[in-house]
Amino acid sequence: MPLVSTAELVTAARAAREAVVAFNVITVEHTEAIAAGAEAAGVPAVLQISENAVKFHGGRLAPIATATAAVARASSARLALHLDHVESTALLHAASAHDFTSVMFDASKLPYGDNVKATAEAVRWAHARGIWLEAEIGRIGGKPGDAHTPGVRTDPTEAASYVAETGVDALAVAVGSAHAMTERTATLDHALIATLREAVPVPLVLHGSSGVPDGELRRAVAAGMTKINVGTALNTAFTGAVRAFLEAHPSTVDPRKYLAPAREAMTGAVAGFLRNVRIS
Repeated sequence: MPLVSTAELVTAARAAREAVVAFNVITVEHTEAIAAGAEAAGVPAVLQISENAVKFHGGRLAPIATATAAVARASSARLALHLDHVESTALLHAASAHDFTSVMFDASKLPYGDNVKATAEAVRWAHARGIWLEAEIGRIGGKPGDAHTPGVRTDPTEAASYVAETGVDALAVAVGSAHAMTERTATLDHALIATLREAVPVPLVLHGSSGVPDGELRRAVAAGMTKINVGTALNTAFTGAVRAFLEAHPSTVDPRKYLAPAREAMTGAVAGFLRNVRIS
């Protein structure tokens, strides 16, 4: 099936008061699992490749992007390709050559004024090429130097000003989740999500959703979240399956033997998120 755009999926989800789930791609097995999980659930999804994943592949975007797009096109599911947590202007500018219909440009480490300036420039570049652009305000924990406390959560008034000043198409907000959580114990600030939905005219994005229980995610969608980002949950499933296989078969050297159950475990995780975050 041809790739669809992130904007199309997010716009439809927002109109239905549902959510699109976006999953992080690191390896081809991640991509295959996301496609298979979306097919099993009968639900669209977003395949997202982060700047950190590009660094893992030697700083080369083309190989992993080309493979991901090829898997998506071979799938019967409706899938979009997104470039995530981009801090490098060079990587941002590579997006248009590699099938990405959307980018999350991350200037959140900068002071507010510098964040606005850098993001507005990224928006102008992206919109001139038909690319949908997401950005972040507030500090979502789980990254080096971040401390996710109520004091750094997104302020609705500041968020509204930020969207107006930058022209972004979607906004990632800090409401209680954190990146890289391996247990689903996070509690979200649903009142803040609802306030942000009223204050901000663009779709809201929840990063760090792997650590959020299904019930909390459904409440977040009901309160106003439209795009739900999931990464660590896939890696947890992948690593758990590999570890279990190698413990049971310690002499195995053929990676296909343990990558197959790892891919299957990620497929199950993807299908679970796609089925369970829906509120309809």
